[in-house]
Amino acid sequence: MSYFTLLVLCAFGLGACPFSVWIGRCLLGKDIRGYGDGNPGAANVFRAGGRKSGFLAVFLDTAKGVPFVFLAHSFFKLPEAAVLGVAMSAILGHAFSPILQLKGGKAVAVSFGTILALPQHDILFALAGSMFLGFLFIAIDAWVVVFGATGAATYVLVTRGSSWDTFFMLGVLALLVLKFLDELKTVPRIKLKPIAWLQSRGQ
Repeated sequence: MSYFTLLVLCAFGLGACPFSVWIGRCLLGKDIRGYGDGNPGAANVFRAGGRKSGFLAVFLDTAKGVPFVFLAHSFFKLPEAAVLGVAMSAILGHAFSPILQLKGGKAVAVSFGTILALPQHDILFALAGSMFLGFLFIAIDAWVVVFGATGAATYVLVTRGSSWDTFFMLGVLALLVLKFLDELKTVPRIKLKPIAWLQSRGQ
């Protein structure tokens, strides 16, 4: 229990570090929250004009979800429920960062990082596959993210039933819906080019 508590606190603390905001200030001399949707995430580092800085922000926001989740199952051998608790704490730290007065990022990259660090690699493949399908056919980014998380959650529910993995993925999905709520009020648009390409291949 002491290891679990320590890992949860460390994962939350690292998740709360707003690397994208710091990169914007240090490398671009800008507050990225003044761009795009005002979100303190990597997407607005790109919008602020820094391609290399944007990729660095994506890397760091993803990477901060990895170390303590990996340690929880590989080094400390914690039970599955405890490992997933550490993963969720990293995501919540990013989404509700105390450093940013609880106005954190949308938690897409850090969620991917925590799932990348889990030993259940099939969840990662399900998420990546669903996200790719969403990217092909859905025009609005928020709906692509939610579609990907929904696909992964559905896969886990079907293959594992009522399990800790299922509760974790449903929690991730609920958090993403909350963070993207304003964008999700727009009806998703379907990309026509992939559909036209598929139709041409079928002829």
